[in-house]
Amino acid sequence: MPLKRAVLPLLDRADALVTEVGAANTVLLADGSRAGYNTDVPGMVTAMAQAGVGLDGPVLILGSGATACSALVALSRAGADAVTVAVRDPATAGPFLAVASSCGVQVRLVAFGPGEDRREWLGQHRAGGQPWRLVLSTVPGAAADDYAGLLSAGDLRADAVFDVLYDPWPTGIAAAAEAAGAVVINGFELLLHQAAGQFALMTGAAAPVEAMRVAGLAVLSGRAG
Repeated sequence: MPLKRAVLPLLDRADALVTEVGAANTVLLADGSRAGYNTDVPGMVTAMAQAGVGLDGPVLILGSGATACSALVALSRAGADAVTVAVRDPATAGPFLAVASSCGVQVRLVAFGPGEDRREWLGQHRAGGQPWRLVLSTVPGAAADDYAGLLSAGDLRADAVFDVLYDPWPTGIAAAAEAAGAVVINGFELLLHQAAGQFALMTGAAAPVEAMRVAGLAVLSGRAG
């Protein structure tokens, strides 16, 4: 998972999505060569579609790393043409901005952490203003917990929240979103559908998605126990 960009120089060839996103999450070894693929993008598109999430409103992405790049392309394919991206250090967002340019999505970088800058942009979507149509968190661990507090306090309003994490579940931001009445997309749905794409690449056959869902949830349930 942390090597989606680092693996690129090791590939003999890459599919178009890998080139567009600048990240590969799947490498097939065959005939002495290494072929890179990205199944995160179609996995995200499927997860959002199955949750019935439309993108006819403002979208907020938390983070700008490799997974955020896949999320950006997925959002573009689902119809988004502009996003707001909360980042800790705008100087590190170069690869993300390059992906945005290649897929024609307008990006506004805003402050991730507490401070006057965040209060300013967040205030545009508080009570009485337009809620975010989707908040998509790509940050690790408890990095989004501050946003969970904002959701609980009503300072962040969202119709839907998609957290790419899945273990442990619910994450803080997912629990807060559910309590606030938002549609919540579990990162397990991304894990499942990107894995279905990997299965098809590796076997040439359609993935048994529902069997994979049952098996995956059983494993996660065992961890929770």
